[in-house]
Amino acid sequence: MEFSSKLLENAVYEMSQLPGIGKRTALRLVLHLLRQPKSQTEHLVKALGVLRQEIKFCKKCHSISDDDVCDICSNLNRSQDIICVVEDIRDVMAIESTGQYRGLYHVLGGKISPLDGVGPQDLNISSLIEKVKSGLINELIFALSATMEGDTTNFYIYRQLKGIQVKTSTIARGISVNDELEYADEVTLGRSILNRIPFENALKSS
Repeated sequence: MEFSSKLLENAVYEMSQLPGIGKRTALRLVLHLLRQPKSQTEHLVKALGVLRQEIKFCKKCHSISDDDVCDICSNLNRSQDIICVVEDIRDVMAIESTGQYRGLYHVLGGKISPLDGVGPQDLNISSLIEKVKSGLINELIFALSATMEGDTTNFYIYRQLKGIQVKTSTIARGISVNDELEYADEVTLGRSILNRIPFENALKSS
């Protein structure tokens, strides 16, 4: 792809580093920004700058937050003894949109994936185990995507909980195998939360 401007080329390159954005799409986005009022681009740049500098991760669940403790963890009206284990904030948003879950979350920050160089030590697993060891948690709901990596991560955490008295369950397989939670429709995801099954049963059927 030939560029008439080095500035344009650099902007397209940086935009194309975003996931799912190829160079042609990046070029289209950059040209769109150039056609907009200068103030709009400045607002975007400012918003991204503030996001990068001021965003925090909740000290309790590791979700993205404006404060040290997110709104969900600080909400005493939610069940404090149930934790839904998810990959990232996209899954929190997807489950919250169903209106069917009123417990807390724990964001792992990814899934175990040896091929991608992601091991248990790279995820927020140790802090989850410590929460369960506190004796204040009655149930863990595994809500990772129905992929090999998701199942591997669920099983690893399950093994780490051996000897600890806590109920473990997993969302019902209304979510298709290899599907990510964020793409599931709200009704299906909501039913999967409500109709969750004991994790031991999921192991027997896999």
